[in-house]
Amino acid sequence: MKQTLQLKLSQHLTLTPQLQQSIRLLQLSTLELNQELERFLADNPLLEREDIEEPPVQQPRGAEAVPVTTEVPTATDPAERGATEAENRFEEAEWLGEGSYGSAGRDDEEGEFPQVPADAPTLRDHLLEQVSLTPLPARDRGLVTVLIEALDEDGYLTQSLDEIRDMLPAELEVEPEELAVALKQLQNLDPTGVGARTPAECLELQLEALLPETQSRAIALRVVREHLPLLAARDFVKLRKALGCDDDQLKAAQRLIQSLNPRPGAVFAPVETRYVIADVIVKKVKNVWVAQLNPDAMPRLRINRMYADILQHNRGAAGGQLSQQLQEARWLIKNVQQRFETIQRVAQAIVDRQRHFFEHGEVAMRPLVLREIADLLGLHESTVSRVTTQKFMATPRGIFELKYFFGSHVATETGGACSATAIRALIKQLVAAEDTKKPLSDSKISQILGQQGIVVARRTIAKYRESLHIPAVNLRKSL
Repeated sequence: MKQTLQLKLSQHLTLTPQLQQSIRLLQLSTLELNQELERFLADNPLLEREDIEEPPVQQPRGAEAVPVTTEVPTATDPAERGATEAENRFEEAEWLGEGSYGSAGRDDEEGEFPQVPADAPTLRDHLLEQVSLTPLPARDRGLVTVLIEALDEDGYLTQSLDEIRDMLPAELEVEPEELAVALKQLQNLDPTGVGARTPAECLELQLEALLPETQSRAIALRVVREHLPLLAARDFVKLRKALGCDDDQLKAAQRLIQSLNPRPGAVFAPVETRYVIADVIVKKVKNVWVAQLNPDAMPRLRINRMYADILQHNRGAAGGQLSQQLQEARWLIKNVQQRFETIQRVAQAIVDRQRHFFEHGEVAMRPLVLREIADLLGLHESTVSRVTTQKFMATPRGIFELKYFFGSHVATETGGACSATAIRALIKQLVAAEDTKKPLSDSKISQILGQQGIVVARRTIAKYRESLHIPAVNLRKSL
């Protein structure tokens, strides 16, 4: 085959590094953006924050002020930090004498020590501390400790005693009766109900710990031991017949059972706190709803003047790396500014479309899709999707993610459309106002909405009801 040269013209889209960075910053949340900016600030000396006040420093004439900070290494591990503080206090006590931590003889130090908050005890720590105070033989205490290690985060023993016995070394020769006694010891510890193997056993342990004269205790014990599935299904007719009691007695027993804690170990579970920083604040200005950027969420970046002056006076080969970092800093500042401008434009467009929501609440939410905002602002639909993900809006009605204002539509008899969010709000209102002795079924809710001109199928009502975590009609029935 003869080799030849050919010229072809074609078009293709190339994502420049600047465009790639702009897209990546757009999809980050505010917290993730701040973490990303901290990385840029650490890597690029020409980039700095505007909100950092620079202390006055004596310098040669013509030089820029440079912030000077001094950091003292600190222990990051809590155990290491606690050991270090204990060691420091012990050494200080030797100098002061008699173990005193007063300020006598200390002219250059503060009289009080920093208070380090103690870590919350876990369920395991709480139980082991009680076991250590129990007058049990070492072997029995060890078996109780083994059972404590097998508990889940709710305080349940999910493994059988035979499985736990099989995992122990054979040379210990642990008998099944020993583990049964150790389980009884565990179930006598606080919180009451810990060490249960089923929810029924957990509730039974808590009822048995009550005083015998407690009202409805006997009926409640029969319910959790024999008829707990009937109570869960709210089949009160069969439950009354099985217990041989009237409505008032059954209602009192139900209230007593509902006052118990089916997850006794959950109070010791660590609570994960999630912080949300609103990107946009919505206010009503002269009868017009306006979306404004949250100044606390906007990082203020600038070019470091000292390094910029050095680069300006050194245009040679030595300044090649600084020139590249200067360009990267300018790109980042521009992309961050463009990110917030895009968020503000999209947020304002959403506010304009959903102004009735801010006036009347969820029932006035109108149908809205991403394409409608994209066509209005001249943006791509994927760009609007990135802007509305993990971006939050602070309104007089609460803080909402921007995606909350988008939803599908349901047709009405008049030929219009109703938002799915508005329908869920109507379902919530109907269920909240229903007679608990005769709760509304999905078909009945569909019929009521049809009378208001909103055509919704029963299966659609069931889907919206489940998304609101509203139980089915038989589980909402009460005595």
